[in-house]
Amino acid sequence: MYLVFTWIGSVKASGLLYSRHIEKLHDKTRKVLFWSWFPILPAAAVISPIVWIQQTMDPIFWLDRVCIQAPLVIVPLLTVWLISVPKLFKLRSLTKQIKAEQNALEQSEAMPLETVIYQRAASPALILPFQMTALGALTALYFSLVPPVWFQWLEMSIPLAVFAVATAGLWWRHQMRYRQVGKMANYVIPAFWKRGLTMLSVLAVVAGSAYYLFTIAMNNSELPPEIDMASGTSDYGRQSVLGNGSLPAYNGEKGAMNDSSATMVAVADLSGSREVTPDRRFTLTAQKKTVTLSSGKTIDAWTYNGQIPGPELRVKAGELVEVTLVNEDIEQGVTLHWHGLDVPNGEDAVAGAMQNAVMPGETYTYRFRAEQVGTFWYHSHQDSQEAVSMGLFGSLIVEPKETPLQEVKDITVMTHRWKGAALAIGASDQLERMTIAPGTSVRLRLINTDDWIQQKYTLVGTHFEVAAIDGTDLNKPDILTNTHLTAASGGRYDLAFIMPEHPVYLDVGENDKLGILMSPDGRGEIPTVPRTIAFDPFQYGSPAATPFDASSSFNREFTLVLDNKLGFYNRQMDFLYTLNGHVFPKTPMLEAKEGDLVKTTIVNRGIIDHPMYLHGHRVLVLSRNGKPSTGSPWWTDTLDVQPGETYEVAFVANNPDLWMDHRHNLAHTAAGMMMHLLYERVTTFYSFGSGTQNHSK
Repeated sequence: MYLVFTWIGSVKASGLLYSRHIEKLHDKTRKVLFWSWFPILPAAAVISPIVWIQQTMDPIFWLDRVCIQAPLVIVPLLTVWLISVPKLFKLRSLTKQIKAEQNALEQSEAMPLETVIYQRAASPALILPFQMTALGALTALYFSLVPPVWFQWLEMSIPLAVFAVATAGLWWRHQMRYRQVGKMANYVIPAFWKRGLTMLSVLAVVAGSAYYLFTIAMNNSELPPEIDMASGTSDYGRQSVLGNGSLPAYNGEKGAMNDSSATMVAVADLSGSREVTPDRRFTLTAQKKTVTLSSGKTIDAWTYNGQIPGPELRVKAGELVEVTLVNEDIEQGVTLHWHGLDVPNGEDAVAGAMQNAVMPGETYTYRFRAEQVGTFWYHSHQDSQEAVSMGLFGSLIVEPKETPLQEVKDITVMTHRWKGAALAIGASDQLERMTIAPGTSVRLRLINTDDWIQQKYTLVGTHFEVAAIDGTDLNKPDILTNTHLTAASGGRYDLAFIMPEHPVYLDVGENDKLGILMSPDGRGEIPTVPRTIAFDPFQYGSPAATPFDASSSFNREFTLVLDNKLGFYNRQMDFLYTLNGHVFPKTPMLEAKEGDLVKTTIVNRGIIDHPMYLHGHRVLVLSRNGKPSTGSPWWTDTLDVQPGETYEVAFVANNPDLWMDHRHNLAHTAAGMMMHLLYERVTTFYSFGSGTQNHSK
């Protein structure tokens, strides 16, 4: 709106010179004065949020806005009021005086304007400030659509130089015209067709230049047919030397990679044991099926073993697990990624980084030892956005070695929105009823498999605890009621409660049409869902000792800025989601040594939330928006960073290899919002891209 208003004002100011008589000039002057104050309101709408951000947030959120965008709005507007407006008042006063003299002489016809009047209307000091406001508004709009992350004057110099050159060019043009008018005995207004032709010529030059720049940007954005997953600018972070001995000691094979004499290690060599007989064996066959939901609706799905979700894999902690993947007919290829479970990198299943995609008729065997107890899930990481959407996923539950003394009713709740159908719990898109005896311990494992959806869960009819987040148990969880939980894409919550003698209802989504009604006899009415508050894990539970904390000395410190910008990605113009101002493969490559204690600050400058997911590692949340975590240690693998939030997280680099780090909104991952963590002396022979069979995104 500000750009439109300033542009109108600039056009009207430059048109004063084309008035043929005093009444017309007087009327135009009045209108230009009107357009001198009219942009103030939209300018205030632009500046007010910047002031609020500057007062309430860290400099990384507002530095470019305060130093670049605000001056581009304020300074030209001030020149209008300090330079142009006084000249407009004088010009209006002069035209008013001449009109009065003409009326006194009772002239019936409008008299032509004198050259001195035209010269006043052509003054660069009158016209240029209005045009500067339009140029400033356009430049400020550019910086809002293409924010400079990081804030570096060199990167901002080109658009600022364009603004300066355009301003100087306009000043020169108006100065020349001002002198030409002053030299004429009688100024003759150029014919309309000449003025139109001049304007069309200017527009043609501007359009041609814009087309040339757009073509270059589009061509430069095209992805090569084959990309090395280790692409990116190396970022070694801010490095320091440990001084307090807080870093856990790692030895044996894990210390070998820090030896200066160590050789390069290939991703494929970092795999699970192949010599030992596995404790559990599973076979998953990827195949297309038409599946019937509980309501009777049929959907075309991609399945594991012909069912949606795929079979639940339950194993015990410490067991060696072998999973054989068979691709029956998925032309795009498939893999099996173990979301949240830290496995050797060679088993992580990102196509093009750790393995080639498994094509139709092929098989691939994964082996890993399930070290972590908790709720996890698996899905294909080949064309992952489409694969997960179509149904190539299932749950992976790692149980404790010892069977609990008290029997637990264990319920896995995988929510998913199927194409052509509504939201469902697995294959059930209707209310489910379960019979659970009073006094039974119940554990609900909530898994949000949807892309770009924050799923809401509300447990009604009982007190409950949040027992675990992303597969890690919380310390002394508090009792909750009238509280809803929101899981990010890929996120998990475990809820625990004792079944009462009346119905308990798990509501999924924003209505009472989908959920699980648990009761002693399998019957009963759905309880009314009360007004609830959102669960916040930041201060939930009780503190406990951790291997490191915010006061530890970190070997490496990284900063990731999440933002949006308008640009091209693989020849398609879109609103891009960026990491430190770039999209893959120009995103930073975080470099670390095995055993490093790493701290990462994640800043979300964007307009939507970002569930950030680092493969192969759990991170400990240290702080949010500058405030330290005071509840139970919050270990997570899928951290949802809301707009305006800043998180500090840390992890030990104890799982060497090349690891993907991306937003688990898979649509945005496919649009380039991903990067990698690379350990020293690790390499990969795989690649992905249109010229390969691998399309991990």
